[in-house]
Order: sequence, then structure tokens, then C-alpha cells
Amino acid sequence: MIHKTSIISSNCQIHDNAIIGPYCIVDEKVSIDEGTELISNVHVSGNTKIGKNNIFFPFSTIGMIPQDKKFAGENSQLIIGNNNIFREHVTINPGTRNGGMQTLIQNKCLFMVGSHVAHDCQISSNVILVNNATLGGHVNIAEGAIIGGNSAVHQFVNIGQFAMIGGMSGVESNIIPYALYTGIRSNLRGLNLIGLKRKKISSIQINKIKKIFKKIFSSNFTILENIKNLKKEERNIDQIKEIINFITSNYKRGICKYIDD
Repeated sequence: MIHKTSIISSNCQIHDNAIIGPYCIVDEKVSIDEGTELISNVHVSGNTKIGKNNIFFPFSTIGMIPQDKKFAGENSQLIIGNNNIFREHVTINPGTRNGGMQTLIQNKCLFMVGSHVAHDCQISSNVILVNNATLGGHVNIAEGAIIGGNSAVHQFVNIGQFAMIGGMSGVESNIIPYALYTGIRSNLRGLNLIGLKRKKISSIQINKIKKIFKKIFSSNFTILENIKNLKKEERNIDQIKEIINFITSNYKRGICKYIDD
């Protein structure tokens, strides 16, 4: 269903079961799958492919050209999966030549009012950006991470799964999986215990992970030396294995400093 006040390009593709509300604009290279709804006053532009059952609230602007001075009009993409929610004034940019030509949002994410996803970001499923959270270009966010309100994530930063960034944080370095970060310039404050519980990890296992986490971030040696000193059975715990892999593969960018209160 398409409202009569909306402006729809004759070259776009809109599924018969999609809903386009009043005063929306859908440009020529856009594809919208079934069950997706543009409530009203939504503008979808660029080479944008939108999956099933997404909801776009008024004044969200999707697929406009990147805020990158190097962008030269290349035919880059924005791909959005299924069952995502985009609240009012959300802005999402497509990719660029320097970043793989694609911005990707997977499934079941929530983008609250005023949140922004810059060019070439890769966002996994079940991610939440709280009001006015901002991602710079080339940011990678793993499954289940939460970016608190009014937080800013620097370009090229990687955020591990089920990490939680507190409100009004500035994130300049990579965030390990399952971590809790807060601060004007973010510091590692410990583990995201609620995220671990939501993942149905037992209390006994969480306590083990906490002890090994403190060993990894002990100030006696460097992080890489601490990892080397872990026992084999400590390294083989799934969550610890994931944290170690994250640190060793992203070490060049830097890991946020741990503050033990």
C-alpha cells in the first residue's frame, strides 16, 4: 500500500505487501521487501536494499550519500536485513570505495531516536543504538552489543558481542566481547554481567570468566604477555577464547584501558 502523497520513483522495487505512509520519498535504486513499513515522512535514497518487516518512523533518512569528502559518487550499497526498527531522525549512510562499498545492518536491531550509522559500518543482529548514539565510518559491531545514549564511536573501532557502552561515552579503541565500558573517553570497567546472563551462561562459568578477565588485564605485564601466561584450561573457555581472539586480531588499533575500581 502506497499513500497518495508519497513520491515514489518508477524504477524502485516495492513489494505489494510493504506499506509506504504519507509524505515519504523512495528513490530509483531502492528495493523494499514485504512487511516493511515507512510510517510517514521517511526518505529512502541511494542503492539501498531493505529486507522484510522493518519499521521506519517519521523523519528517518536512509541511504543518503556518506558524510565523507572522499566520496566520489560511486555506486555503493546500504543493505538492511529483517525485523529492524528505525526510530525518528535516524540516519544511515551507504558504503564507500575505501571501505568495501557496503554498509550492512543485519536483523532485529533497534536504532533509537537520532542515532547515526556512518559509511561502511557492519552491524550484526540484535544490536541497540540508544538515542543520539553515533558511529563513525568503518565501525564493526558484533551481535547483541548496546551503544548507550549520546555515545560516539570512533571510525574503524571494533566492538565485541554483548559489550555494553554506557551513556555519553567516547569510544576510541576496540571493545572486547562481554565488556562494560563507560567514560568521556571510554575505559574498561569490567564484564557486562547482565549480557552474560542473557546469554544463559551459568553463574559458575561467569565467576571463572571474571577471574581470567582480571588475569588478562593485570597491570603486572602487557595484555599479550598475560594471555601467554594463561593456563590451557583457562584459554579453552569459549568466552575467554573469543576475548583472546578479539584482542590478538585487533591489537594494532589498541584495546581500551581497564580501570579496576
